[in-house]
Amino acid sequence: MTLILILIVIAALVLAVSYAAYRIPFYHPDHRASPYDLPREHQYDPYREKMTALISEMDAVPFEPVEIRSYDGAKLFGRYYPAADKNAPLLIGFHGFKSTALRDMAGGGKLARQLGMNLLLVDQRAHGKSDGKTICFGVKERFDCLSWAQYAAEKRPGRPIVLAGVSMGAATVLMASDLDLPQEVKGIMADCPYSDPSAIIKKVGRDSMGPASIALYPFILLGARLYGGFSLTAAAPVKAVAHAKVPILLIHGEDDRFVPCDMSREIYDACVSPRTRVTIPDAAHAIAYILDPEKYGQAVRRFLASVGVIDGTKER
Repeated sequence: MTLILILIVIAALVLAVSYAAYRIPFYHPDHRASPYDLPREHQYDPYREKMTALISEMDAVPFEPVEIRSYDGAKLFGRYYPAADKNAPLLIGFHGFKSTALRDMAGGGKLARQLGMNLLLVDQRAHGKSDGKTICFGVKERFDCLSWAQYAAEKRPGRPIVLAGVSMGAATVLMASDLDLPQEVKGIMADCPYSDPSAIIKKVGRDSMGPASIALYPFILLGARLYGGFSLTAAAPVKAVAHAKVPILLIHGEDDRFVPCDMSREIYDACVSPRTRVTIPDAAHAIAYILDPEKYGQAVRRFLASVGVIDGTKER
């Protein structure tokens, strides 16, 4: 009887610790993030005014609300910004962890508008107006990406589509690269992606907790399974691009202290489809466009021209 009680206590402790470990990175019931709530790290201090102005510019552009159902029935919300030419290429943008599309895709959105592209900025599951309370680091979100691509292709068959994302959004679109995407999807653009959900969680854990984070990792895996309903190791950008079916552009800031720039190098090395990698010196996480909009814009234009989405001989 004593042994049984001990086992019950141990099991209860494991479940409790796993639940606590689940809540830290994955649980996100509050979807009310403001696009103007900028990172507090000192790396961003010189650029806050520029970032706020870029977000305000995006915020002022009229949009049409869009809702779809994902593969598992979750309601997903997006903002559609139509171009003058409804048959012009479409860019679908995915934001990062606990962020918003207006903040993370403000730079990409501006470029898309300048190029005359249609634009669809989506709220990832467990963010904004989309359903869910669990952030899955791209493991489930990759199928949401597929759902959005299928929706867009069915809405206007033949219109070229480009998938784009920042940080976790970049990892999401890369994890969709080996799925059966519609033929309309011509390429993927990923800004500061992590190479593997497990790797970024371990890295952030080491940064915040030091060596003690190693002991917590098994409980994070178990918590994701038990309380989040997904396996953290089921997918990874570095694995997906080994079977990628479309060309890929990787952009990364060289002074990214959250998602190390080497992670996009890992992805580049593993990728089997045509790929390009551009790095921006001195750029912190997710502000490569802010730091060097000219180099960033050139990289995007060249990539889009290389996949036939825009006419590379023309400047809009």
